[in-house]
Amino acid sequence: MAKKIVNNDVLLANIIKGIEEVKGNDIDILDLREIDTAVCDYFVICNGNSNTQVNAIVNSIQKIVSKELKDKPWHVEGSDNAEWVLMDYVSIVVHVFQKHIREYYNIESLWGDAKITKIENKY
Repeated sequence: MAKKIVNNDVLLANIIKGIEEVKGNDIDILDLREIDTAVCDYFVICNGNSNTQVNAIVNSIQKIVSKELKDKPWHVEGSDNAEWVLMDYVSIVVHVFQKHIREYYNIESLWGDAKITKIENKY
């Protein structure tokens, strides 16, 4: 069966909702569509304060996207130590970090040509 095509805007909104439901911090959306070497359309980057919160964010995203869009990530890695979990929804890749790991890798700076949208915390 072919994978259902999901609208990026709707998928982004549900990913953000999943992050906000468990108080994920510092949400950035990197628009990579104008970058020739990009492997996807968007990165969503956020962080939690502990491995427990990182896993809660990942689970919340999966639950909401599954419920609302009947979609699941193509691949998830990093859940074992929950310092940096990558969720691949093909056109959107979600990076959920612990704060100190996010600061260390600073992947936003690696994609300096991307348009970055910061999502203000609602709490």
